[in-house]
Amino acid sequence: MSETLSMDSVREADGPEQDLDLVVEQVETVADEVVAVTLRRADGEALPAWSPGAHLDVRLGPDIVRQYSLCGNPDDRDRWRIAVLREVNGRGGSERVHALRSGDAVAGRGPRNNFKLDPAPRYLFIAGGIGITPILAMITEAERAGARWQLLYGGRTRSSMAFREELSLEYPDRVTTHPEDESGLLDLREALGTPIVDTLVYCCGPEPLLAAVEAACVPWPENALRIERFTPKVIDPDVTSADTAIEVEFRASGITLRVAACSSILSAAEEAGLPVVSSCQEGICGTCETAVVEGEPDHRDSVLSPAEQASGEVMMICCSWAKSSRLVLDL
Repeated sequence: MSETLSMDSVREADGPEQDLDLVVEQVETVADEVVAVTLRRADGEALPAWSPGAHLDVRLGPDIVRQYSLCGNPDDRDRWRIAVLREVNGRGGSERVHALRSGDAVAGRGPRNNFKLDPAPRYLFIAGGIGITPILAMITEAERAGARWQLLYGGRTRSSMAFREELSLEYPDRVTTHPEDESGLLDLREALGTPIVDTLVYCCGPEPLLAAVEAACVPWPENALRIERFTPKVIDPDVTSADTAIEVEFRASGITLRVAACSSILSAAEEAGLPVVSSCQEGICGTCETAVVEGEPDHRDSVLSPAEQASGEVMMICCSWAKSSRLVLDL
């Protein structure tokens, strides 16, 4: 394996986001309570290009939009694949995905990538449960780029771990699986106790795993850890400003609004009829990312890295606020 990679050895091929009419080609069970759904464009045209880490918005009802990682082959422009865990106590989106059948029509929007695979000589991938989905394409890409990599994959039981058997058979020396009922939790102290030079850590899974990985990676170099969340992270009230009314200028639209503390910048923009696009409204999907022209954002999203938040160049207007009394946004 190559010890060094050129900066262009990892693909950056995400096409522009598009609203898409899709049709279900196949639904297959890939683990306990997990189905993989293969989608094609209804018009038969090629799908937009995407890179590992990208996800798709899927509209499952008038008020139900969910985000699912693309976990197929980025070179296949005819098909997209997602894998979805049935959440018995969820909000209904996963149940609707599990009810899909071949031939069903689905509306989607994408691709969008907030979890891009950056070039590195080595990767440590850590996945918990359905968090394996964005990692699948990353493994394929790391192989293509000639990088060294290891995967730590944890789950409740063997039968609940989607794609476990395929990964273990194809990469027996690189994949370590930890069914919790057999071998306990992932040994993060062993994996992350000593920072590894020239290595990026990519992690996706439930919040307890993410929090543990974040804590274990404190000694690692800045920006060595990349995380994708399925639910909003808990915001420390000591590092956010108090909610008070702010003035927001939407410069491209020529509108300035006073946004009340009980509202959101996104809601104010929508009520004013501005051309905003949103999805999760929880700061985890990145759909409403907006450029900041002036002012200091108070970031409360779960998408931007610490460095991106510190730059103050963009913000998620669905959940973030302002530390300054005025913001100027490019909207």
